[in-house]
Amino acid sequence: MKNSVIILVLWLISPGLLTAQAGFQLIDKKATPETRMAATRLKQLSNGHILFGHQHATEYGHGWSGDAGRSDVKSVTGSHPAVIGMDLMGLSGLPDVQVQKNFDGLVTHITDTYNRGGITTLSWHFSNPASAGGFYWKDSVSAASVKLIIPGGSHHDQYKEILQRIGRLAHAVKGKDGSLAPLIFRPYHEFDGDWFWWGRSHCTTEDFKALWKFTVGYLRDSLQVHNFIYAFSPDNIFLSEAVYLERYPGDEWVDMVGTDNYGDFGRDGKYNLADGLKKLRIVSDYARKHNKLAAFTETGLESIPNTTWWTDILLKTLKSQGLELSYVLVWRNDENSPTHYYAPFPGQVSAPDFIRFYNDPFTLFEEDLRRSMQLYKAR
Repeated sequence: MKNSVIILVLWLISPGLLTAQAGFQLIDKKATPETRMAATRLKQLSNGHILFGHQHATEYGHGWSGDAGRSDVKSVTGSHPAVIGMDLMGLSGLPDVQVQKNFDGLVTHITDTYNRGGITTLSWHFSNPASAGGFYWKDSVSAASVKLIIPGGSHHDQYKEILQRIGRLAHAVKGKDGSLAPLIFRPYHEFDGDWFWWGRSHCTTEDFKALWKFTVGYLRDSLQVHNFIYAFSPDNIFLSEAVYLERYPGDEWVDMVGTDNYGDFGRDGKYNLADGLKKLRIVSDYARKHNKLAAFTETGLESIPNTTWWTDILLKTLKSQGLELSYVLVWRNDENSPTHYYAPFPGQVSAPDFIRFYNDPFTLFEEDLRRSMQLYKAR
């Protein structure tokens, strides 16, 4: 069990104190009370703590898939991650029967996480709606589709149909108390690279911003989706705020700023922690100045061969002075690959260090959030 002092601190955070965060509000003026509360708690907790997240944590893990109540993180620490990443990739580009099965699976996992007290973030590896090639850019196969799906484009109506499916998902994820689960929606991530069809070389800055604005506006205003927190997350190809903001659509269209960064944190055996920290500071500083949430939206070290990566690399960076990040998320543990994993499982070489990471008062997991809410409701 984590330090009881943490739980007491979380317990003492009341809605009144949270809403007193000066100037902080979501871009959706009709956001559900639960969504507003989730966002404001994330903002508050970023001053002194960080939530730990893992992609696809409860869907599958190293050597297993579909086991109820299981995650590799829980097998090591006794708690699921506080933030669980899921993906909308299965809601388009597939036969209707498979899309419905994927839809139902998303609803189940999201509502289960919400009922336990955790938070879900949704990425979107969006299969190209106008060509073959999937979500990656493939020369001579992929279409530069951003210009085709924005208003006036040949595939705009098709895009609206896909968004309608996402809207139905947002309206379907009701917890046991009947309220809608708040969701961190993180579309078009790593757009500053060229590996996705929405990447920097495959669309203009103006078209990317138009796509972002239409997507948010259509979900929020036309489809009446009011339980999304909208997250903007380029990759790590920036060293200044100006470059970071090159494709930023404006504060009225974004709730959370983040970055994905594997390259500075050990990918291919290379570390550049000074640059990694500088980029996180750019994100955190912008959020502080503009009353936004901030997060380390993706990172990790594949296979985690560094036995002290969690405390010597990740935790030390996250605890650096001046950072206020609501969560950090590491990538998935493939169910079949013996090497493609980013969180430890029992017996993995970094597991003892991960337990130290878990036990540090700075990090928060799902059990910390659940116990704090139980204590608050009992007051």
